[in-house]
Amino acid sequence: MNQSKLQFPQKPANPFPVWVTALLAILWLIIWDLDISFETLTYGVSDMAEYFSRYGQPDFSDLSRYLELLGTTLATALWGTAIAVFLGFILAPFAAKNFTPHPVLYYTARELLNFIRAMPDLLLALVFVAAIGLGPLAGALALGLHTAGFLGKFFAESLEQIDKGVHEGVASTGANFPQMVMYAGWPSISREALGYVLYILDRNVRMAAVLGLVGAGGIGLALHDTLRLFNYNQAAALILIILFTILIIDYISAWLRKKLT
Repeated sequence: MNQSKLQFPQKPANPFPVWVTALLAILWLIIWDLDISFETLTYGVSDMAEYFSRYGQPDFSDLSRYLELLGTTLATALWGTAIAVFLGFILAPFAAKNFTPHPVLYYTARELLNFIRAMPDLLLALVFVAAIGLGPLAGALALGLHTAGFLGKFFAESLEQIDKGVHEGVASTGANFPQMVMYAGWPSISREALGYVLYILDRNVRMAAVLGLVGAGGIGLALHDTLRLFNYNQAAALILIILFTILIIDYISAWLRKKLT
């Protein structure tokens, strides 16, 4: 074979200039549309530095109370996740096309999940605080209702991905709707579903602290009070406790998800 006639593939084009141009264009569009002033940002840096310097001496003198409030926040997140799992467990089979017993139930369950997922948990917390008063119960209900929309959607989409052979095999035995769900549905997605639950729990711990700012109790409420009274040293201690707790839960959650895969 004549090697002079061999044709080698062409060298691929370098996309780097295109990427740089596109990123610069997006950056310019952001600056233009948001009317960002770098002069104002430069002046604001010193103000931000002065503000954050107020948190330089965390006060842990009341650590026992902080840890008790942290326990309330964790309990709020845990019970909120439990409520979400319960609601998602019930609604997901109706929102899965291959399991739902009727199209009307399918669309009803889907729209219900979309609605509760679209309601911000901060708004729900304000509603429940107004309805039942201040405290962690309002936070747990808000977290549970909001994240049930996510878990229900995740569960339903996982159920729809189940192999048809498994679904048809159980259906061939004459199984009814509850039996189909319990024998063909949940056992097939149990590992994936547990990963979703751990993700929601991780997320709810973060949000439980935030909901305390609107009266849902826990360490977030204490943080709101210290900031309102300009007790920056105590606020710094509370922020550090929250951050440390979130980091621990994040590592534990990541480790558990890794074990499940």
